[in-house]
Amino acid sequence: MTSVRFLALAFIILIGVAARADDAPPASLAGAFEPPTEFAGDLGTHRSPLILADGRVAETPAAWRERREEILRQWRERIGEEPPRIERPKVEVLGEERAGTFVRRRLRVEVAADRPQEPAYLLIPDGPGPHPAVLTVFYEPETAVGLGSKPHRDFARRLAERGFVCLSIGFDPRVLDPSRWEPPIQPLAYLAHVASNALTAMRAMPEVDPERVGVMGHSYGGKWALFAACLDERFACGVWSDPGIVFDEARRDVNYQEPWYLGWEPGRRRKPGLVTPENPRTGAYAALVADGRDLHELLALMPPRPFLVSGGAEDGPGRWRPLNHVLAVDALLGVRRGVAMTNRPAHEPTDESNGQIDDFLTWALKPAPRP
Repeated sequence: MTSVRFLALAFIILIGVAARADDAPPASLAGAFEPPTEFAGDLGTHRSPLILADGRVAETPAAWRERREEILRQWRERIGEEPPRIERPKVEVLGEERAGTFVRRRLRVEVAADRPQEPAYLLIPDGPGPHPAVLTVFYEPETAVGLGSKPHRDFARRLAERGFVCLSIGFDPRVLDPSRWEPPIQPLAYLAHVASNALTAMRAMPEVDPERVGVMGHSYGGKWALFAACLDERFACGVWSDPGIVFDEARRDVNYQEPWYLGWEPGRRRKPGLVTPENPRTGAYAALVADGRDLHELLALMPPRPFLVSGGAEDGPGRWRPLNHVLAVDALLGVRRGVAMTNRPAHEPTDESNGQIDDFLTWALKPAPRP
């Protein structure tokens, strides 16, 4: 294990050495692409994603490709194999109106073969396309386009004003509660499948540059966006706002153990809430924890694509410990500035954190995908 830690630390050091001056991020993200001094090189207790099942350490891009396939296979064995993606998702336009510098269309989009078309909004900016684009995910599609009541969550509206095409989709997590529905796979894996079908629909739109589509979400939407981007390489980048980027059973809102996320187990129910001896882990979550797995392995599937953790109460600076493992993968692949994290005290987004998200997506998706 010592040699693996040394190798990972060496990779992390290379990040700073190889950064390109002509690829500098915006001022609002100054310092976001490297850990604070107290967490630099701190790998925590997480098992390195560079270690293959047979004990070998991935030290070349070719070896990493082998390890990456292994991680995907191991996670799919637990969360379920993805159903066949829809080749040509149906998109029905219900109406259209102008909203400032963009057009807002009401749609129904086919995002899963076992469900009717879901309501969605498509925001199309003025000016010639094709444009970079972002899929925003949340409980419902209205909030992200500025039609909801909660402040600082109008991510799609803000991005449309910057020249992004945005598709906003929603899925009420109560629908995902296995007490009401028998999911074909773990609910978070199902949500990732929904996002993949929405991405297919976006990539076929003439207004969208199919190689420059990112995905983002906040809280529940952040968990959804994280799984979507990590499990579908077609997403060019990702942003997750305070979802809890690793399992953390001391945090009430980092609740991957719930049956509507990863804790679904046929014929067995647990009460919502923290894991206790009286209320133990269930489903894929229990198996993943027993395996010694954590979400840093999924995050390691992102390189060479960049991502931003917009951290709040659930994702403080200490989350650089798992992110340092992703930096090691980035360095092995020669990726500069692939991992960024910003921090705020509270869970709720702010004007500042939203501005950083906007700047990151502008940097990551304009004028060309990275790398």
